[in-house]
Amino acid sequence: MSNSFWNEYRNKLVGADEAVKIVKSGDYISFGQIVTPTLEADKALAKRRDELKEVYIRSSSMSNYSEAVKSDPSKDHFIMNDISFSVIERKMQADQLVYHIPSLLHEVPEFYRRKPSDVVFLAAAPMDDRGFLNLSVTGLSLAAQLETAKHVVVEVHDTLPVVYGPDQWLHISQVDYVIEVEDSKLPLCLPHIEATEIEKRIAEYIVEEIEDGACLQLGVGGTPNDVGKIIADSDLKDLGVHTELLADAYVDMYEAGKITGRRKSIDKGTMVCNFAMGTGKLYEFINKNPLVSIASSDYTNNPYVIMQNDKVISICACINIDILGQVSSESVGRKQVSGTGGQFDYHYAAYHSKGGKGIICLQSARKDNETGKYISNIVPAFIPGTVVSMPSAVTSYVVTEYGIVNLKGKSTWERAEALVSIAHPECREKLIEECAKANIWRRTNKISRGLISANI
Repeated sequence: MSNSFWNEYRNKLVGADEAVKIVKSGDYISFGQIVTPTLEADKALAKRRDELKEVYIRSSSMSNYSEAVKSDPSKDHFIMNDISFSVIERKMQADQLVYHIPSLLHEVPEFYRRKPSDVVFLAAAPMDDRGFLNLSVTGLSLAAQLETAKHVVVEVHDTLPVVYGPDQWLHISQVDYVIEVEDSKLPLCLPHIEATEIEKRIAEYIVEEIEDGACLQLGVGGTPNDVGKIIADSDLKDLGVHTELLADAYVDMYEAGKITGRRKSIDKGTMVCNFAMGTGKLYEFINKNPLVSIASSDYTNNPYVIMQNDKVISICACINIDILGQVSSESVGRKQVSGTGGQFDYHYAAYHSKGGKGIICLQSARKDNETGKYISNIVPAFIPGTVVSMPSAVTSYVVTEYGIVNLKGKSTWERAEALVSIAHPECREKLIEECAKANIWRRTNKISRGLISANI
């Protein structure tokens, strides 16, 4: 094997302070995302604050509070724009240092094709003898970013797993600078969070809807992960995976013999995902594993691609749902909590998959610590300014700890009745009063179903 690739690599190897000199005022740049942040470049860029004006940063679910953004509370030098809010972005939002980019995840790669980044900063596993670096656990929209970017700067981490996929390889010839990171802590490992009793009850309702041969998409949160645990102990078989997020739950299901992918119509036998995020167990499982394939979000989240598999089961959480079936998953009023991500993509596609089901899950209510009363998460109407993540026409299955209902094809009064039936018992009467005011409640059905007294 020729040493030419290694010579090129060494020629491009610089320190972070040198690498970030490639950024100019007015540039659009992107940082490493999810569990593979580009920490060295971020710190080095912060040092250049006074040299730069209006550098626009685009990212998705940052796992670190950006040092560059933190250095510039005036937002004259660095303007952070994020597609999918995480805990970190919520902290940055409290400091008024981040803006949200509303988006459907399958469309995000096209954002970068139509408005390319001037500089892409990303993290990668070490180069092989053929000159290829691996993008590891992160797919997202990186392929499109690299396809159109003017410059590419790579932070190399020898702790990152190598993950296969059509979009996971970057040749050294496409790179401007390489920064080698010592004592790397990437990929970041998430702590294991045990599901609550309520989340477990919700998961039990969901698993009853899953059939042999189903193709799974489990979203973020305790309920989707607990679904995986229940499946691992169930009699289900020949399940497939086509998902946005690959988490520890899939490892549990695979090791229990539940995932084979044999009945998938496309990518048969392969776990297809957009990114992986979890504990060390997950990262060890996916390292050089031919069963796992990471692809760009315009493939993994493309509704047309998803629906080609039969029995797609999409499970996603939300914050609130109103009595018409509109779903809010990303904001409470103007306060951004998350992004749309792939919820719309997968819920829509699941309905159009033969035998598929899109499922939205939420806890029925939350308890007010001061009054001791329950506040319903099924609401008459959203707080003004709240983003509607899914319109009522798209919503199918909704599940709380009190049951599961299917809203698809139901009229407004049928939807209201169904949602009241899975609301917290202490909140139902108030919801019915609001439904009556909105003229979407039929008294005879209310009485016959026993949801409330005959006096209302």
